Formats: sequence, structure tokens, C-alpha cells
Amino acid sequence: MKWTEIEEPGRAYLVVGDPGDDALPALTEFARTVGLSAAQVSAVGAFRRATVGRFDRAVKDYRRIEVDEQCEVLSLLGDVASADGEPALHLHAVLGLPDGSVRGGHLLAAEVWPTLEVIVREAPAHLRKTYHPDIGLALIDVDRSG
Repeated sequence: MKWTEIEEPGRAYLVVGDPGDDALPALTEFARTVGLSAAQVSAVGAFRRATVGRFDRAVKDYRRIEVDEQCEVLSLLGDVASADGEPALHLHAVLGLPDGSVRGGHLLAAEVWPTLEVIVREAPAHLRKTYHPDIGLALIDVDRSG
């Protein structure tokens, strides 16, 4: 195996969640504290319980999928952008269940246990979201980002 260090154009952070942390509010507060307006997020770890969702176009809302048991965070990917001056996280998760099956979707809620290891890489841009009432979501607006 070979490796090399690469220099990134922005800051990079390791954020480690503690048992019992409410993952989304904790990550949002972190992004607010360090002033992130554009970043890429990836993580592994585990949750005591979580809620993921699938966006239903007909009702313009998420259909919730409750995971009420210990699960492994097999993949957590997403971004941070700015919505009305506040950091907005858009995260998708694949969660492994004890029987080897998985649940996945937009991460709506999660309680960390025992840890969540998150890498946040700041992007050299400012991503802005704009709400689209016809869709029911705030999406990254390329014309307002840069």
C-alpha cells in the first residue's frame, strides 16, 4: 500500500460524536461554530436509533423509516450549504442492522452510540440553497453559489 499527503484548498475537520449525542443538531452546531457555508461530509460509526427517509414527490415531504435498534453507519455522505444564512446539512445514510439487512435514505434523526466519526472537508466555494415550493425542498442554487 502506498499513500501521500495531499494539500486541500480548504480546512478539514474530524468531528467525533459521543454516546447519546443527537447527531444532526450537533453537526449543525459544529458547522455554525466554525462558519461553514460549503463542505463535504463523510462518516462511519453507529447509532442507538435513527430515522431515515425517502422523499415523496406527491406529498412534498419525507416518508419516515424508523430504525429502532442498534445499527452500524455503513456510509454517511452529504454536504453542508447555506440556507438563509444558516448551515444546512444534506446527509444520506446506509445503516446496517444486526441481521445484515440495511436501511437507507435521507438522515432525519440519529442518536449516536457508541461513536460517530465524521470527516468534514470545507469546499473553496459558498453553496447557497433556495427553496423551491413546486418541489417542496431547498436545493443548492448554482446561480447563487460560487
